[in-house]
Amino acid sequence: MSSHSEAPEISKDPVADSTDLYAFVSPDSPSKVTIIANYLPRQQPAGGPNFYEFGDDVKYAINIDNTGDGKANITYEFHFKTVLTDTGANDLFLYNTGQIKNLTDATWNRKQFYSVTRVDAKGRHEVATDLPCPPCNVGQNSIPNYAALTAQAIKTVGSTTFFAGQRADGFYVDLGSIFDLGELRPFAPAFLLKGAAIAGINTLAATNVHSIAIQVPITELTKDGTAPTDYKAANSTIGVWTTASRQKAKIQGDPVVSVGPYVQVSRLGMPLINEVIIPMGEKDTWNKQVPSKDKQFAKYYDHPTLAALLNVLYPGVFPNLAAYTANANNTRPDLDAVLLTGVPPLLPGFQNYTGPVQADLLRLNVAIPPTDPKSASVLGVIGGDNAGFPNGRRVYDDVTAIELKAVAGALLGAVVPTYKPDGAAAALFDVGGPLAEPKKVADLKAFGLDFPTSFPYLPDPWDGLNNPASQLQPVAG
Repeated sequence: MSSHSEAPEISKDPVADSTDLYAFVSPDSPSKVTIIANYLPRQQPAGGPNFYEFGDDVKYAINIDNTGDGKANITYEFHFKTVLTDTGANDLFLYNTGQIKNLTDATWNRKQFYSVTRVDAKGRHEVATDLPCPPCNVGQNSIPNYAALTAQAIKTVGSTTFFAGQRADGFYVDLGSIFDLGELRPFAPAFLLKGAAIAGINTLAATNVHSIAIQVPITELTKDGTAPTDYKAANSTIGVWTTASRQKAKIQGDPVVSVGPYVQVSRLGMPLINEVIIPMGEKDTWNKQVPSKDKQFAKYYDHPTLAALLNVLYPGVFPNLAAYTANANNTRPDLDAVLLTGVPPLLPGFQNYTGPVQADLLRLNVAIPPTDPKSASVLGVIGGDNAGFPNGRRVYDDVTAIELKAVAGALLGAVVPTYKPDGAAAALFDVGGPLAEPKKVADLKAFGLDFPTSFPYLPDPWDGLNNPASQLQPVAG
């Protein structure tokens, strides 16, 4: 999946595990960019007595590179603190002792607040302190109107809007098939081990994450402080990534004490990189590196294991890809462009090239106007929608399908004229009838996803009482 527990060490540290990163020009406020960094994967809504929260001992950061060197020119840092607020001398075991209708209600016993610091060429600036997070969505008895709490937690400070708290996970993927020896359900008849063709299943349906979201004027993110209107302009593309860091030492005791400088333990730019491109033995190392050093991993982009597996698992389906990858001297300039440097102006109306530095960044061309979600293609640029992935990433973009198509060679012919993409590469997931995969945002409702069209753009979290993933059966008496 995008980055849910994608490396051995971070899978043991969920509060610092970045699951997905989104960056897009806001469709309802096109002079601003929205960036969303998700953490804490696979949350089952039915929790208790302890519900999910950000780590008080983790430094979360959203980083922006606007000069193309793979280094942060602007960083937003987030620090959280947890406050026990019950009136019984902190002796209650319950998350809440009554309904929560406002973020200040005394019936909610464990609240979180956060501060925001912006770091840029002018130094460190504390932007906000004690911004409130909403509670986890316990259920309709405890929280009769969760949308009201979401609205209370959206705070605008100066020109920037913030939100931090629980959201429904917007990433959708069929983990059950992909990690069962790489079967793609719609193509199961061509699978080496054969199978029945059925539509994909969203394994992450009805699960939650914790989101840190900001909406910032474009003029506060570009290197010259302007809002470019020419998509080919050198200052039109920014690179974004998120990181989580912990202090270098932790002393076990009561209380636990963390000391020393902060050390990065996870990062995320483009989706699925550490998940699919980076090999098992280097995943933990990759998480600790800065994007400017990603040249050391370029060989894995040039010879991706997944491309070789497609040839083995689907014999005869990708003959051109098999012939191309059989030559060890053939690299993948298409993947280098999409995933490491940004795409030069090869396609009409689109480019997000940041220069020759190879770095894992989610690259967004802020001069390309947003597409109305009603007409947007979840396949982004390859679906004819230049406002979508890999031009940044919107919450509903089908990055799994897009990157599978790219790894299968769908774009290779654009940079290697002698290469003819296999028909199956373009057709991946584009099957008709009952197997049709989503192409429009409205199609995602069939997967349990209904995205709002305003900040913070991810749906309210699933609640524990009515969570459809809880297929509980009556217990026989």
